[in-house]
Amino acid sequence: MKWASAISEKSGLEDAIQECVTGLRAQLGDEEPNLAVIFASPHHQSGYDDVVPMIRKLLPSARAFGCSGGGIIGNGEEVEQRAGLSITAAVLPDVEIVEFHLDGDSLPDLDAGPDTWEELVKVTDSQDPQFVVLADPYSFPVQNLILGLDFAFSRAAKIGGLASGAQQQGGNALFLGDQTYHSGAVGLAFHGNIAVDTVVAQGCRPVGHTMRITESRSNILVALDGETPMVVLKELFENSGERDRGLMRNSLFLGVVMDELLDDPKQGDFLIRNVVGMDERTGNLAIGELLKEGQVVQFHLRDADTSTDDLTAVLERYATENRENQIQGALLFSCLGRGENLYGKPNHDSGIFHDKLGQVPLGGFFCNGEIGPVSGTTFLHGYTSSFGIFRSKA
Repeated sequence: MKWASAISEKSGLEDAIQECVTGLRAQLGDEEPNLAVIFASPHHQSGYDDVVPMIRKLLPSARAFGCSGGGIIGNGEEVEQRAGLSITAAVLPDVEIVEFHLDGDSLPDLDAGPDTWEELVKVTDSQDPQFVVLADPYSFPVQNLILGLDFAFSRAAKIGGLASGAQQQGGNALFLGDQTYHSGAVGLAFHGNIAVDTVVAQGCRPVGHTMRITESRSNILVALDGETPMVVLKELFENSGERDRGLMRNSLFLGVVMDELLDDPKQGDFLIRNVVGMDERTGNLAIGELLKEGQVVQFHLRDADTSTDDLTAVLERYATENRENQIQGALLFSCLGRGENLYGKPNHDSGIFHDKLGQVPLGGFFCNGEIGPVSGTTFLHGYTSSFGIFRSKA
């Protein structure tokens, strides 16, 4: 297995593709890639339908896959607010790549059996597949797809993001095989000698201590360890420093431990969800997630420094736990709300990735929503960087 990644800021589509392919050839030598993952900024929108034919002409053995993005990542660089096109290519011996395109009305009912989902994506659970999924946010219910894939393929990694760059339906592009689609979802299922590890950085840090939900109704948090949430928050506010008090006013989140068997949750074990409303009369909080009594939760805060610390922590944890594994390539699905707007400098997440894991070929894009797992269950996130890290099984 061998990966390579290249990026171009040339404004002309043909020139940008040629520059990327030249860069890939320099890294791959005489080896022909089986896969070309393509991300293109809206500056190339008029040529979206030409992207796949142009690349297939230069890389005829490669399966094309990718989408449009409001910001583009390639060769470890992040290009925002200007023309960008990246191609991340892979030589994948002993790996089968299965393609699928889905329309919004093609999904099975959520109570359909696993075999229905296997038929939909053309692989079986016994093949031990790993998934990368890209979807158009204006035309496809990606949450339902995630639920179905988790149900039918519980062991499989699922990683990806929602295409970005367009302001209305029909404006985004999804690349797959020989086609360009402007709606629905596209995906790849890998099986054979390939493993996909996932790292999800949600950009938050915990404050206070863990508590258990003792009363809730749907997404309404009524009591934590027998106290109303507002009483808990008031105490937390009074015991916090000036910086955290400021963040509590406009950057407060709730982290929910999704693994009921986890006794000592650490950073990265929480599903981060927005606090979407407060009722000062009752002391209740409305959370952007369905809650269950008995769940362990902890309040979280987010800002640029916190997001940096979180990404550093989860990548260091991955690096420590995978010292024996030889990483070959990676894809990064990062929120449009990250990047230079948040950190005030370019290549933030890519730079930390390379600092912790070495010069692994890295491509990706800035998404309208990021797909990745927390404690074994896959979710659609916001403000997140979701990494798919590729290596051989053996």
